Amino acid sequence: MTELGAHSAQVKRLRRLLEKRTAREDEGAFVVEGRKLLGEALGGGTNVLDVFVSAGCDDEVVRRAVATGASLHVLAAGVLERVADTVTPQPIAAIVARTDVALSTLRTAVFVVVCIDVRDPGNLGTILRVAEGSGAGGVICCEGCVDAFSPKTVRASAGSLFHVPVVAGGEPLEVLDRMGRWGVRRLGTDAHGGTPYDSVDLTAPTALVLGNEAHGLRGDAAEHLDGTVTIPMAGRTESLNVGMAAAVLCFERARQRRAQQLR
Repeated sequence: MTELGAHSAQVKRLRRLLEKRTAREDEGAFVVEGRKLLGEALGGGTNVLDVFVSAGCDDEVVRRAVATGASLHVLAAGVLERVADTVTPQPIAAIVARTDVALSTLRTAVFVVVCIDVRDPGNLGTILRVAEGSGAGGVICCEGCVDAFSPKTVRASAGSLFHVPVVAGGEPLEVLDRMGRWGVRRLGTDAHGGTPYDSVDLTAPTALVLGNEAHGLRGDAAEHLDGTVTIPMAGRTESLNVGMAAAVLCFERARQRRAQQLR
């Protein structure tokens, strides 16, 4: 098989999808890096379109991807290092199809996480991991959030992106209004003025609404919420970052559900 150089059409496509959100949106595809994430994509039933490997790489996960119909491209020495988003890239990258989940598919979910203006890919990746680990029915990344399919978010999700439904897009207030019409209780996070989180019943159908890392929830969201929750802080710490707050609240909801089932 001919080894591809950095200027080949296939490698240029890989670079575009790594670097440009518009390219990912236009093509309906994104990039995963490394054998673990490729394995997670396959395990989640994601359609793998193309696999890129460094010369000499022979991996069982790559063979599985090719067996599902993915095209295999072998890269010349040093090409993947020049293209990859990581400082120390693994010898495997793949282009996978985006699965666009409609908001309506979450109508029957009993617990979802709504992200409004979450801008840090590490935080969004953490939220995706938390959502999967705590049993949430889905994550909604409203317009204004960082791209859920950017390389940094994909890595930070550690594969959870492929195992929890993710709705990408939707004007925030319209999303909240629609959930209200479905009878879902919308609880926003507030660093100081909300009800302590361990005093709130989270077992009913609930949407946990998370805001921006620096500024919290935007002001116009307040009238579209049914309440707010706070994580009380001791000492000088004013608040947790949004990923950590999501972990506390999502797993409190999971704890309450377990306790309810034992009654």
